Amino acid sequence: MDHRPEKSGRIQIDSDSAEEGLAQLVLTIIELLRQLVERQAIRRVDGGTLSEEEIENIGVALMNLDMKMEELKDIFGLDDEDLNIDLGPLGNLL
Repeated sequence: MDHRPEKSGRIQIDSDSAEEGLAQLVLTIIELLRQLVERQAIRRVDGGTLSEEEIENIGVALMNLDMKMEELKDIFGLDDEDLNIDLGPLGNLL
């Protein structure tokens, strides 16, 4: 039976779930940074200023980061939807 609270798109932090809320916040920030780095890497690749070796290194680094994020989400019982927090009038983060 799943005891997780209903997903509202907002980070829920109370005395019972502080660890989960903190993990959600930290992984959300990491995911945002990962996406920014990925976009910058794509711009650099498309710009044609990188060598084949640099392109390969970027690809491997991004794949490793993605695998680590999946591992951390599994550890804390989070999924992609959990990391897309609601910023109120600004909309969703990701």
